[in-house]
Amino acid sequence: MAARLEAAGWHVFAFPHSDLDISNPEDVREKFVESRPQLVINCAATADVDRCEREPEWAYAVNADGPRLLAQQCNKSDADLVHISTDYVFDGLKEGLYTQEDETNPLSVYAQTKVAGEVAVRDEARRFYIVRTSWIFGPGGKNFGSRVIQLARQGAHIRAVTDQTSIPTYAPDLAARIHELVNRGAHGLYHVTNSGPANWFDFATLALDLAQLGHTPIEPVTREGLKQLAPRPHNTPMRCIVSERLGLRPLRSWREALEEFVREYEMKAG
Repeated sequence: MAARLEAAGWHVFAFPHSDLDISNPEDVREKFVESRPQLVINCAATADVDRCEREPEWAYAVNADGPRLLAQQCNKSDADLVHISTDYVFDGLKEGLYTQEDETNPLSVYAQTKVAGEVAVRDEARRFYIVRTSWIFGPGGKNFGSRVIQLARQGAHIRAVTDQTSIPTYAPDLAARIHELVNRGAHGLYHVTNSGPANWFDFATLALDLAQLGHTPIEPVTREGLKQLAPRPHNTPMRCIVSERLGLRPLRSWREALEEFVREYEMKAG
């Protein structure tokens, strides 16, 4: 997100967690005084779904209290707020694509905290964009896109889930759409993903094929077979009816985005 905005000529303050704990009121206040922002984009969150189940107080502090503090300070500073949320706010029982007209029904503590974060932003911020997305992959950080390639190169045993469906989303494409939304000043609730549903097995298979590692075996597994602590929704692909009304084109397919990601990942890996 920072790279996208800096390339467009914005003056960006990109605070890492070591410099800004959004759940700490004093930290938040100091950074607002220091940077005097016109726009705040909250890329901070925990997506460690099972840890959230074990440590709900910590999860709520990061995913709900933090966004509330940011929204309150945005009001005091007359700044807009972009808050990034998740497809996990839905229970996954719907057939087809979720839209903004569907009710949220979170299954896990993580999902409950993300719903609470959305509510906090709505309650506290005068001008906001809530952007729900799903299955983010991209350069930097830990994500399934880079991890599956790394594991294959290490000769590790790879397992991928077959019974959970959503839409993988390429971080640069997500950043580009957020940039587009704030340039338009079109406040509201958005669903921003690449195009085309998939499961993790589909994603891993294509990632390894693109990295010339298609010979690597992948064990298909179910969520139940992994015996994870927190429940996950089974079907959460999303569609953005607000973007459609604004005349915004759908983002490219996740397969095309993954091809770009793997190509750039391979170049950096040498």
